[in-house]
Amino acid sequence: MSVHVEVAGTGPALVLLHGWGMHGGIWQPVRDALAARFTLHIVDLPGHGFSRQAKFGRVQEVAAQVAAVLPQRYALCGWSLGGHVSMALAQRGAPIDKLVLVATTPCFVQHSDWPHAMTPAVLADFSTQLATDYRKTLLNFLNLQALNDSHARATIRALRDELFVRGEPSAEALNAGLNVLAQSDLREGMPSIAQRSLVIHGDRDALTPIGAGRWLAQTLPEGRLLEMQRCAHVPFLSHPAAFTESVVDFLEHA
Repeated sequence: MSVHVEVAGTGPALVLLHGWGMHGGIWQPVRDALAARFTLHIVDLPGHGFSRQAKFGRVQEVAAQVAAVLPQRYALCGWSLGGHVSMALAQRGAPIDKLVLVATTPCFVQHSDWPHAMTPAVLADFSTQLATDYRKTLLNFLNLQALNDSHARATIRALRDELFVRGEPSAEALNAGLNVLAQSDLREGMPSIAQRSLVIHGDRDALTPIGAGRWLAQTLPEGRLLEMQRCAHVPFLSHPAAFTESVVDFLEHA
């Protein structure tokens, strides 16, 4: 089963990749504004949304599945786990013109040399909870994404409204995604990503701390950082106008 892609808009190609447990519909608040300037290729990652029958594996396997359904050249915008997949695509030489990395990280779990991440215990708790109460775990994860945001209630409401619109993600895909979050570490390959890259990161992000965004912007050869104030993990929901303006300006003028 191939990966589902929704195509909308006119102009240069822009691919959008969502995060863990969600689907391409999560981009709805910025979809029309971006589609006015770009031809959007909105992907449902394997095991999610309308790609539920596709298998979610290791990050490089997911990157290969996504690459197979993308246009010949494109700009790429990835959020959270989708941003991690975006970095994997860039490292494998995908035909990407520019990168927008949103609330993401090359490594989601803390190590002795990597403090900008969740503790392993947090992800282990999610894995345990997922096995006992599937829906509650997803809803708790949504709450964590909006924690400390200046528009937290509206952001949580938007996430909850969209969560199951395209059906429930498969339990297998959710567990495989958590394994990627727990095990994948792309830091070593960051200097090989030559594309101009905009790193958009909220200063109140509880899932991928701002230190990860700062590190990415400093380490990517052509990286720059947009640090969004009073913003948590989902800037395109909590601050859609500022997000869209920044992405359009970067893609058209940087």
